[in-house]
Amino acid sequence: MKKFLKVLGAIIAVLIVIIGVFYFVSNESLPIGKQGKEADELATKMLSALNNEAYQNTELIEWNFRNKHFYKWHKQDNVVDVSWDENKVILHTKSPEKSEVFVNDKKVENPELISEATAFFNNDSFWLVAPYKVFDPGTERRIVDYNKKEALLITYTSGGTTPGDSYLWILDSTYVPKSFKMWTKVIPIGGVKATWKDWTSTESGIKLPTKHKLSLFGLGLDLGNVKATNPKADELANKILAAIKHENYKKTNFIEWSFAGKRFFKWNKKEHIVDVKWDSIHVILHPNEIEKSTIFINENEIKTDTEKLVKKATDIFNNDSFWLVAPHKLFENGIIRTIVTEDNNEALKVTYTIGGSTPGDSYIWILDSNYVPKSWKMFVRTMNMNGVPATWEDWITTESGTLLVTNHTFSNRGQLSMGEVSGHN
Repeated sequence: MKKFLKVLGAIIAVLIVIIGVFYFVSNESLPIGKQGKEADELATKMLSALNNEAYQNTELIEWNFRNKHFYKWHKQDNVVDVSWDENKVILHTKSPEKSEVFVNDKKVENPELISEATAFFNNDSFWLVAPYKVFDPGTERRIVDYNKKEALLITYTSGGTTPGDSYLWILDSTYVPKSFKMWTKVIPIGGVKATWKDWTSTESGIKLPTKHKLSLFGLGLDLGNVKATNPKADELANKILAAIKHENYKKTNFIEWSFAGKRFFKWNKKEHIVDVKWDSIHVILHPNEIEKSTIFINENEIKTDTEKLVKKATDIFNNDSFWLVAPHKLFENGIIRTIVTEDNNEALKVTYTIGGSTPGDSYIWILDSNYVPKSWKMFVRTMNMNGVPATWEDWITTESGTLLVTNHTFSNRGQLSMGEVSGHN
């Protein structure tokens, strides 16, 4: 027994020495930074890179923490379903007294489980959305010179489970976080590093991490199948599509219209070939196989110096068709849908992140009682439009059974006619 105790004591002594050496080598002092405008500007750049506006409007976030704690966060309602083992807590984050507890699917009264779920959520959600919390109440922001580059030091003076913790955000050239260093109560070593680089771009338009790796013994944190969606916005968008007979639009083979009486279109929608005419120019445009496009001037085909006219025809078609069929494009790739309030009613905001001539533009659709668009507000950066309104009026039901608009009116009472609109098969 004495020999065993001696060996055990030696092992413990070696472990203490190893831990001491590791602490001495790894421990870092909290860096000194500068508060003020520059720190706030750096924090704002980080939020912009992650699409903070979309985060604020995100409705539902789902993830798990190390495959042990599972979450469905109804963000706008401040309610999160927290599940682990045989337990489930419907946690009301702003009103904990409303929370409900289930054990093996049976409702019980258990305040301890509510407290446990709250602690889990505070910790596990931080590893998911911490970059979006840099302006939370009780935060202090400082700019730090880290390896000759600007880094952002955030200190939480209140809130959460462990107020007083600090995190140094290290950013890439686009201001997206790639790692942070931690000074926290739960980790005795200062400056432990964790990666923030395994990002996923979610359906709601925000970036979220899927896993982290810590410098502390190479520990990994897996966040599972991370999702962020806007189901209520999608439901509203589907009501719009039903109101304007979108299923019939998808089956419509041919659409004809004009734009302000100056440009004229015959769109073979099935084959995606467009006759575009303006002035003395006629372009048979193949948007998906642009090299097949042909140009006529005064009905005479030209074969040289056609690139500019094909480009112009493409831009014209993108713009002018958008004024005709934009409500039918609510679920195209690269579109973020969110619900906003206009005149105390729900409206649908769509943001185009890709495609068209001006990706990044946003439009707020204002609807009548039947969910047919009656107007929109335009946010087009390239044209300095910041909420410019225009009506969508004089809808017609085409021969093919879909709804298309024929007129728009602007706030200055100027009008835009789509001419003799038809859709047929």
